[in-house]
Amino acid sequence: MEETDVVLLWGSNARETHPIFFHHLLRGIRHGARLYVVDPRRTSSAAWADLWLGADVGSDIALANAMGREIIDAGLQHRAFIEHATTGFEAYAASVAPWTLERAERETGVPAAAIRAVAHAYATADRAMICWTLGITEHHNAVDNVLALIDLALLTGHVGRYGSGLNPLRGQNNVQGGGDMGALPDRLPGFQHVEEDDLRAPFEAAWGVTIPPRQGWHLSAMFEAMERGELTSLYVIGENPADSEADRHKAIRALEGLETLVVQDVALTATARLADVVLPAAAAWAESDGTVTNSERRVQRVRRALEPPGEARDDLAIVFDLARRLGADWGDPSAERVWDEVRSLSPVHAGMSYARLEAEGGLQWPCYDESHPGELFLHSRLWEDPLPGHRVPFVPVDHDPPVDRLDDDFPIRLTTGRRLDSYNTGVQTSGYRSPLRRRESIDLSPEDAARSGVRDGERVRVVSRRGSVEAPVRVDEGLRPGLAFMTFHAQEDVATNVLTIDATDPRSGTAEFKATAIRVERLPGRSAGSFPDRPSGSG
Repeated sequence: MEETDVVLLWGSNARETHPIFFHHLLRGIRHGARLYVVDPRRTSSAAWADLWLGADVGSDIALANAMGREIIDAGLQHRAFIEHATTGFEAYAASVAPWTLERAERETGVPAAAIRAVAHAYATADRAMICWTLGITEHHNAVDNVLALIDLALLTGHVGRYGSGLNPLRGQNNVQGGGDMGALPDRLPGFQHVEEDDLRAPFEAAWGVTIPPRQGWHLSAMFEAMERGELTSLYVIGENPADSEADRHKAIRALEGLETLVVQDVALTATARLADVVLPAAAAWAESDGTVTNSERRVQRVRRALEPPGEARDDLAIVFDLARRLGADWGDPSAERVWDEVRSLSPVHAGMSYARLEAEGGLQWPCYDESHPGELFLHSRLWEDPLPGHRVPFVPVDHDPPVDRLDDDFPIRLTTGRRLDSYNTGVQTSGYRSPLRRRESIDLSPEDAARSGVRDGERVRVVSRRGSVEAPVRVDEGLRPGLAFMTFHAQEDVATNVLTIDATDPRSGTAEFKATAIRVERLPGRSAGSFPDRPSGSG
């Protein structure tokens, strides 16, 4: 990141939501990298950009396809890489052919000249990266959005080389590690597919059980199964779906309808307050031993510095005790012993002993044996000749607008996100004061505030097709007309997810948090005032 030439920051306000990563990006800018930000809002990240592309919410595929067409029309595609390492280029080229710059301008709101400039900058750079977060993935067509970005990287050869690549930024510490360890409905540790017999067999031999050869439910599918009465018991570890799920009223009804709800967490969350059993857990970053994996796939050791307070216990000890009560004695809960089991079953982790992790300050997977240094970046095989393994396919995708359509009754597009001072539903941050924190608001453009007859600080009703909440107005000049912004940090004060739609991507299960149709109503007898600062750490 610090030594690349061009960065496309797409659907991410990394300055506030990934501040440590953004420091590395700023170093790259100081070394001469050009930053292009694609975001409906003119965010604090966009302040550092060479060019901001204010694409309409849900128009990312239209923009990516227009860039792809422009790169091909200008002859800037990496022909040698395409021929050597990819398949399906002709079908991709045909699929993007209708996406002229003029059509993309009408669909995205981004000027044709700006689309052309970014396409040429990305294609002609020696090194270039595309980085994205929830602005790409919290849509009903999330997977297609990501595929559109992958197609651009394949088209230009910006993958598998130092300083070039595709980088989904992880929202919290060890999100990557959770996936690596098999916290996915179709994968075993090391991203080994549960439906493939030869990959499943070593786990069955080691564990002495038969593993069902089919993928399970992702989170959204679990809630659908609750509604059908097919899923009746739920064990929640370190998650707060009562506040974080879209269409909050519907989610809470599903949780309340369970026969058994067990919650294991560091705090008494909104979900825990609904539970039949609460298991107080240790804070993993300071009260547990083990490993974490960051966004660059670096596995690092975590060491216990403090004993958990009160009745809180290490997650591993809790799970081992539950197993024992269910008839499986796994012995003493040792983080290193569990990690050695991971190494014995996941080839990409095999070379990462505790001794090496401690001596080298962490290692990046894949790391196949104890002499392997770990891989600095992925997919370098695509440049080897002859090519080992399979070619990578282009996957044509087409524009599909948000499900929650705008109309005369709901004329404003609400998009949600985070702010610098808070994490997600506030569980980890709301108990602490911050000089940056203020009360939750509905952020409106100056034009929409004037059109609605409301002023900065005035409390209003925000209405969607699913419900309504009250919140003060904050006029934000970084918002274009027709676009509003809220966070979900303070669900007890302003339950933003009452408004959001649970339209989900069928493959990823991600809800369309980024695209809700709303209107703003004045409250009778309310007058405008100055916007209040938050006096305490709540919310």
